[in-house]
Amino acid sequence: MAELMKGKRGLIMGVANERSIAWGIARAMAAEGAELAFSYQGEAFGKRVEPLAASVGSSILVDVDVTDDASLDRAFERLREEWNTLDFVVHAIAYSDKNELHGRFINTSRDNFSNSLVISCYSFIDIARRASELMPEGGTLLTLTYQGSNRVTPFYNVMGVAKAALESAVRYLANDLGPQGIRVNAISPGPMKTLAGAAIGGARRTYRTTEINAPLRSNATLESVGGTAVYLASDYGAHTTGEIIRVDGGYHVLGMAQAEHI
Repeated sequence: MAELMKGKRGLIMGVANERSIAWGIARAMAAEGAELAFSYQGEAFGKRVEPLAASVGSSILVDVDVTDDASLDRAFERLREEWNTLDFVVHAIAYSDKNELHGRFINTSRDNFSNSLVISCYSFIDIARRASELMPEGGTLLTLTYQGSNRVTPFYNVMGVAKAALESAVRYLANDLGPQGIRVNAISPGPMKTLAGAAIGGARRTYRTTEINAPLRSNATLESVGGTAVYLASDYGAHTTGEIIRVDGGYHVLGMAQAEHI
């Protein structure tokens, strides 16, 4: 490897298991020489994350509930004590009641709408504010989005609205933090076989439809998403900010299905 991330330290948020997109990013960054810390929520997820973190040489794990200010404060204080500064944060956190990721969007409840927007979008803003205080020499903030933010995707429902808000937040944060040398970007993979993706109604059909219609006839992999994250967080991404980078086999360029599938 080229050690593109050598000397850089960062926090990975949102690893649930070895199939998580956040884990693909963590693995790619570690392979390029980055030092990593991991967040998790609750003991059950902590037990899953701990061996993964250990496999890339990380012993810094922080229990974080992004809806709890005190929890976030403790986590970033721990990072300050351990490292003093940060170079990057990967935010791979999103949530909606899975019962509302089936059926019609119009039936979204008020409580789930609020909860989904707070966890999936506001948490990135909240984390950016704390992380930026540990980036005196600049840094990188990355989050994950999906094409359901701007194109109707079956059963994605309120998550589409939350991701649209998240993408807007990326642009506003990029403008706010640019003078401090902090870059803010999002990666938008196509559908992937993750724990989170499985909660969405019709997930298998969406995955297959994208795979057979994308120009590359392939969905994204953990490796391709991880490599994109490395580029954005490395010095090669020095002048990329406010962007939504699509890693979807080109599916986003299509106006309709390929001829053989019409």
